[in-house]
Amino acid sequence: MISAIPYRTFPSFHLGPVRIQTFGVFVAAGIAVGIWVFSRYARSRGLDADALSRLAFWIVALGLVGSRLLFVFTHVGGFVDRPLAVFAVWEGGLQFSGAFLVSAGVIVWWLRRHPEVRGRRVVDGIVLGLAPGLLIGRFGCAAVGEHLGEPTTFFIGWEYLGGPTREGLFAPGTVIHNTAIYEIVLLVPLALLLWWLARRRVPDGWVTVAFLLWYGVQRFATDLLRAYDRRVFGLTGAQYLCIAMVLAGLAMAVRLGRRGRHVRRAPAAA
Repeated sequence: MISAIPYRTFPSFHLGPVRIQTFGVFVAAGIAVGIWVFSRYARSRGLDADALSRLAFWIVALGLVGSRLLFVFTHVGGFVDRPLAVFAVWEGGLQFSGAFLVSAGVIVWWLRRHPEVRGRRVVDGIVLGLAPGLLIGRFGCAAVGEHLGEPTTFFIGWEYLGGPTREGLFAPGTVIHNTAIYEIVLLVPLALLLWWLARRRVPDGWVTVAFLLWYGVQRFATDLLRAYDRRVFGLTGAQYLCIAMVLAGLAMAVRLGRRGRHVRRAPAAA
């Protein structure tokens, strides 16, 4: 061990006499930023921002429901003695996989009802807002002590100094993996890459490809370090989703590449 970064959880704080739940603040901030980015993108691409704002509302609302239900399903033992805690989302406990799958279903349903809208362009805007939204939301996970790993001698391990955690029991001074913070570090360049691609106005679909490939690999890797997620045949549920994301990204890249070559050849053939 060369060094360790100090880490203390802060699941809540007081604003005057009011107690604020940190997880809820960061999740709400991430949602707000994601919707703002998506709305700006929609206007810059000449899309119906009002209609897409309604789509964003349903993605967020149903995505939160899906993420919470999947978390409860995979951690059902923690709710047997306190069933009302199922609704206490401000304490932490949201599964990205549940939100992603439900949101994907909502998007497909919406696009089928609006065939006049360019689907790839809309999805590009969604993932453009999703990346910074995820980044901000992960601060909430770090604040409540979620997605922690085993003790480690890794040179950028995190030295637990105290505070309640949702996973694991550690003595102060224990150096552990903190995958929520690892994800924050990796999401920063992803958000910048997506922003750069959008600024360059790359053909529709390539922003989505970049997100699927980067986040799929990133999340698969960080999940290897999680110590408290349920595993099936050695992998977490999110890792199976990540495999599907990477395969979908590769297939989409091949399709877009072929489409681009066809478009470039068309003028010569004419």
